[in-house]
Amino acid sequence: MQHTAGAFMLVSGEIKVRSVISPPPTEEISMVFNTYNMAANLGPSSRRKREKGAGHDGTSTALYVDRRKSKVWNYYTKLGDAYVECNVCKKQLSFHNSTTTMREHLVRKHSIRDTLLSQLKDDQASEADYAAPENGIKRARQMTPENNLYHPAPCLEPRTDMILELVLEMIFRDLHPLSMVKDKGFGLLLGYLEPSFTLPSPAQLSSMLWHRYNVVKQHLEHYLQTAQSVVLCVESWISQLSQPYLTVTASFIDGEWRWARCILETQPVHENKGASDFGERLYTVLSEFGLSCKAVSCVIHDSLRDTAANSEQLQGTYGWASLCCAAHLLDLCIQAGLEVEQVQEALSAARGIVRYFQQDAKATCSLNSKLEAINKTKLKLVMDARPRWITTIEMCESLLDLKWAIMSVLEEHPKGTAAVQNLADHQWKLLQDLVPVMRTIKIATSFLREEQNVSISSLMPCIHGIVAAIGQQCEESSSVIKTVVGNIRAQLMQRWGILEDETVLESPAVIASFLDPRFKEMRFLSPTLRSELHRRVKNMLSQMFNHQSPPPASFWVPNSDYKAEGGEAGGQLPAHKDRGSGSQSQSMYDILLGKDPTESMPEIHQQLENYIVEPLCKRSTNPLDWWRNNEHRFPAVARMSRQYLAIPATAVLPDQAFAANESALEHRRAVLAPENLDQILFLHQNFDFLESMRNNSENRGRNLHIQY
Repeated sequence: MQHTAGAFMLVSGEIKVRSVISPPPTEEISMVFNTYNMAANLGPSSRRKREKGAGHDGTSTALYVDRRKSKVWNYYTKLGDAYVECNVCKKQLSFHNSTTTMREHLVRKHSIRDTLLSQLKDDQASEADYAAPENGIKRARQMTPENNLYHPAPCLEPRTDMILELVLEMIFRDLHPLSMVKDKGFGLLLGYLEPSFTLPSPAQLSSMLWHRYNVVKQHLEHYLQTAQSVVLCVESWISQLSQPYLTVTASFIDGEWRWARCILETQPVHENKGASDFGERLYTVLSEFGLSCKAVSCVIHDSLRDTAANSEQLQGTYGWASLCCAAHLLDLCIQAGLEVEQVQEALSAARGIVRYFQQDAKATCSLNSKLEAINKTKLKLVMDARPRWITTIEMCESLLDLKWAIMSVLEEHPKGTAAVQNLADHQWKLLQDLVPVMRTIKIATSFLREEQNVSISSLMPCIHGIVAAIGQQCEESSSVIKTVVGNIRAQLMQRWGILEDETVLESPAVIASFLDPRFKEMRFLSPTLRSELHRRVKNMLSQMFNHQSPPPASFWVPNSDYKAEGGEAGGQLPAHKDRGSGSQSQSMYDILLGKDPTESMPEIHQQLENYIVEPLCKRSTNPLDWWRNNEHRFPAVARMSRQYLAIPATAVLPDQAFAANESALEHRRAVLAPENLDQILFLHQNFDFLESMRNNSENRGRNLHIQY
């Protein structure tokens, strides 16, 4: 099937494809993003057509409404002289010979904007042209070909086209397979709602899906060009058919200091490919979106498999730093602590108890009866889902909360003690001491899940906090708990380089923390390391803007192929400004006090010094909001901040990375067919995001226009 803009025509009870040449993506982007808002027009449009020709008998307002010039009347029915009724939500509004209130209601409640109203007016005019051919000929002379591409032909039913678009959107919004249109239940439902509508085939939907994918991809390509630098996040996952996949996501901060995360591509992985294939895959994805290798500053992955080979290949061939997902590393650190033999024995016995109550209905009934007697029916036993350590905490907490009831039920049921092994007293005590330690780590993950803490800048303060907090908690605990905590702390310090030497300064996470106005004091570093960090950042600024001093050895520096905003010719900020008031190189005060150090300090270094002495922000402050308001004060430092703060702590969204259970996204994508999986996931992630970015930009521009 040739790729066309799919428009469908209802003829003799069948859906026939009207093949129309697709407009250029740049001309259709705004049309595509306004499509789903037209759902509100389905009822009124269809009703107007049925009411046409019926005559004006006082009970129908169709002719009266159609004669009105305002486009808003497509959505309202007049109730006498003082009231109107919204055809979408049936709400009644006061009417005083003005449609302003009616228009505001459509925008606020139904997201129906002026652009859509203009489209509806064109559709209405097309219907009038069909009724009066001479009007259509006159109107055709005034229309350009592009204006008529997206709207249905006059002989088509707009409701049919709209239903097709909504079926397609349900596919990618809710991650359904295309074969859903062949399901009997879905056919019965739609057949009841629209008896004359014939569902499209999966092949027809596939063609429409590809068209929508290409349009949104074109929009995303333009948006990515605004990024100063991009961080690639790579997620590994396995489908229900045991096919491994890689999902590549771009993370960056756009020109308005908004954090952006867009899926680029999802592709199958073949086991016989090596580390070199990993870099080639990422390079190919970048090329498809018009991005160069120099646009990438870092790669975040969620697997330690072939990490050394991948890191070496990415750094050597493409110049990309490689970091592992913080959630994955934290899982490994905690598993090292829970592998202590006594802990494993206690957890195994705990799982046996939970499993017994899940399988024995009589024991469960007795447990529920005891909970009802004290009005604590909300308490439930939880089974952990390994290797998700958060569920292990929840299992231990539920057992401790129900300890008395569990022991009572096991004593009342002799078969219970034979079927399941109860926890010994020292094991109950072990779980009781283990929970506070694990709860502290869980609090840290809650901190990293907050919107203002998505960046890697929040990671190092959080990790140092975990190390210090659990170390204090185990001071008076048993030897087993001390061993657990010791193993976790050792893993944390090893994997994040938390040592009192300069190697920790090589981490992008440390530099990002310094560029975060909430953590720039770097309290987790010694004074010596803080001074060394300031010196290195100063050298990096010189490297970025002056290309004079080389970067420190083995120190990850950002890319320098850019044009600095607000700088001098050549895209560079001025390295030195003459702050003297005259031509004298030395004043009388210099003899007494010595030369003013700021006189010879480069402007970019002065910005850094001013940033260092700036007061700290509250922990709840979003660092991107702070930089949006202060970029003009520290333009050089802001440029570096835009690059480092764009690095996320996790390869996927924090809510998914630290979730206790599998998300709906993970569950539904696992059953999608490989033929359309990439396009469905792409639209699912990016469609609403790009629409929100577009709306925010329009609102921001409108607000600026009002201010001026």
